[in-house]
Amino acid sequence: MSQTVVIIGANRGIGLELARAWNKRGDKVVAVCREPSKALEALGVRIIAGIDVGRADSIEQLGAELNDTRIDTLCNNAGVMLNESLDAMDFEQICKQFEVNTLGPLRVVQKLLSRMAGNAKIGLITSRMGSIEDNTSGGKYGYRISKAGLNAAGKSLAVDLKPRGIAVAVLHPGYVRTDMTGGHGHMEAQEAARRLVQRMDELNLDNTGTFWHSDGSVLPW
Repeated sequence: MSQTVVIIGANRGIGLELARAWNKRGDKVVAVCREPSKALEALGVRIIAGIDVGRADSIEQLGAELNDTRIDTLCNNAGVMLNESLDAMDFEQICKQFEVNTLGPLRVVQKLLSRMAGNAKIGLITSRMGSIEDNTSGGKYGYRISKAGLNAAGKSLAVDLKPRGIAVAVLHPGYVRTDMTGGHGHMEAQEAARRLVQRMDELNLDNTGTFWHSDGSVLPW
């Protein structure tokens, strides 16, 4: 049965391929981005442009644009990765990543919650770099902190939304060849998207709040 899927950060990379995958199988896709790419426009899906998840007023705009749209699946994919080290720290960069990677998805969920269907699903695209146990290389302070924060928010959302029938997945796509990774990685964005859609299909109230790799394995917090 067709569902309405809202994808935040859908103009390129994994977000674009998620839009392509859900659209191809017949779901109604709403692609949200700052500026649409030609590839996204070519999909023929509904696009809501001009949305910056790092700004609270932009999330208000998104709510107004969606109006009374009923959402079955919400996928928060927008993110930014910058680089700090102990010897080259940039706290403004860290704050920017926290606004986009942590507070942005939380603001989106809070704003769109009233539009979520009774058995809706929420996917938070995070990174295993947000895993404290898995951190053996250090560095990337802003990205690691912001993704660890997103993971914590996702777990709380899963607990708080379960009584409402809404399930939440915290999802690491894998090491994917995208602009964010400089074209390096173990797989293409299309493959990562296929796996992520599968994980969202398998998401339910029994496994809500799980931190998954896109291959289905459970990751340490």
